[in-house]
Amino acid sequence: MSVLDPARGLGVAFSCLLALRPAASAQTPSASDTPDRAHVLGIARDVIKSARYATLATLDDRQQPQARIVDPLDPDEAMTVYFATNPLSRKVAEIRRDPRVTLLYFDSARPAYVTLIGRARAVDAASKRVHFKQEWSGFFSPEKPDTYSLYRVEVSRIEVVSPKDGLPGNPATWRPEIVEIR
Repeated sequence: MSVLDPARGLGVAFSCLLALRPAASAQTPSASDTPDRAHVLGIARDVIKSARYATLATLDDRQQPQARIVDPLDPDEAMTVYFATNPLSRKVAEIRRDPRVTLLYFDSARPAYVTLIGRARAVDAASKRVHFKQEWSGFFSPEKPDTYSLYRVEVSRIEVVSPKDGLPGNPATWRPEIVEIR
């Protein structure tokens, strides 16, 4: 089996997800156990920062989900996220057709994950200068904003599982902690 063996990669990913799953004997949290919004958002920000990369999911023209890795900026105060991409990439055409997207961040060291659900909107050239990540310089030049596309993801829902931070999800249903944003 090679290091790039897809079956091995899926096994590792599945093992990590199982580590996130709450114990089956744990009790379902009561309403009084529900963490407050600010706490959940704080944990989400920490996981996002630790994970750095996210998996972006879009829908193609047959409504088949497509996923790829992106390197977004950390969320702003409204939990809006920006990412850059090649304007000729498939994801650009997919977002034009259907702006609904999902970003999934996974921090294997914690282990924890955050899912951001929302809509992606293209950003104009002036805003590109404001929302540029230095790490993108190897791919895009901030002085040439026409050579890349920048998208703003307006997040409507956040899902978080981070057992080490007191957010284990529902032990019976595996439902994550959810915060509605917009």
